[in-house]
Amino acid sequence: MKKWISLALCLLALLPVLSASAGAEELDTSVTLNVYNWGEYISNGTEGSLDVNAEFTRRTGIQVNYTTFDSNESLYSKLAGGGADYDIIIPSDYMISKLLNEGMLAELDFDNIPNFKYIDEKFRDPDYDPGCAHSAPYTWGVVGLFYNTDYIDEEITSWEALWDPDYAGKILMFDNPRDAFAIAQMRLGQSLNTTDPADWRAAADLLKEQKPMVQAYVMDQIFDKMEAGEAWIAPYYSGDAALLVENNDSIQFAIPEEGTNYFVDAICIPATSTHKREAEAYINFLLDPEIAGANMDYVGYSTPESAAKEYLEEDVVNDPLRYPDEETLSRTEVFVNLPDDVSKLVDTLWAEVKMGGPGESALLVAIILGFLALYVGIVIYKRRKRKREMA
Repeated sequence: MKKWISLALCLLALLPVLSASAGAEELDTSVTLNVYNWGEYISNGTEGSLDVNAEFTRRTGIQVNYTTFDSNESLYSKLAGGGADYDIIIPSDYMISKLLNEGMLAELDFDNIPNFKYIDEKFRDPDYDPGCAHSAPYTWGVVGLFYNTDYIDEEITSWEALWDPDYAGKILMFDNPRDAFAIAQMRLGQSLNTTDPADWRAAADLLKEQKPMVQAYVMDQIFDKMEAGEAWIAPYYSGDAALLVENNDSIQFAIPEEGTNYFVDAICIPATSTHKREAEAYINFLLDPEIAGANMDYVGYSTPESAAKEYLEEDVVNDPLRYPDEETLSRTEVFVNLPDDVSKLVDTLWAEVKMGGPGESALLVAIILGFLALYVGIVIYKRRKRKREMA
């Protein structure tokens, strides 16, 4: 299927009409677009797949400098630090809302993105960006649990499994606060967007209770750890379910009964971009149903374009992991941006979880200061001894 799609796309590309964008003659082909995306999140030409960035360059002459990040928070840090020069970024829903509130996203000119018409209606007016004025949906999915049946005999149906002492030392957790807290919040029956400080503290306490059983807080490292059997159970995104399940028959994926997070990742242009017209051409290219289909065939995530499904295998389109039924979706909740005071509290609580809580943090600081004092004492002693010997 992947090779067929690639061949078809190459043949279509020989046509005189460029599908990368309307008015492609207006593009500055001398520029290089800096694209910042999640790892393993675009078709790159391996295994007979389409090389999306290379195809864009071939059609437009515009080069692509492609780099990756591993969390929304690291993306935000890069942008907020002021040293980044990106033309395209692909953050998640709540981070889009945050960037938008801080004036860090450019408004899109949809005259330059005619392929936006292929985005399904239900994705066109999200809470995180009303009217999609600053973003174009790229993928969507839900969070669930991967587990290895070589080591776990029972069927996993609840988030409680991540607190099961039988799996201590073999549990992985998200290395970002919103996803990690969401799991605890689902267990506690909270809204994922609560603004009550007491709710967040209760969720933090539950994560602190779990911490001694966690092998590591990870993101993309989940693939190697799960496939090697180094870890037995881990939460992650549904789009990666197919990749892990296809590579290892022992790995299963479940959407817990308590409910889960429903997410959308979308394509945005930072307000600081100096190549906005070319960036909009890139967005338009990604939204072409054939390109989107080939891209999602490799990436494995769900497409927000029904037209793109025509270029996917029927078993993929009918896969409940990629396209959950309405009953499952009714138990999901989308992240929204939190007020500044709540965000700061979450960051503080997350640091406590990772460090082991305020008490353990204080102990660690005391130990470090103790070693520092001992080191200074030794240095002073040696200097005095040297002076005496020289005298």
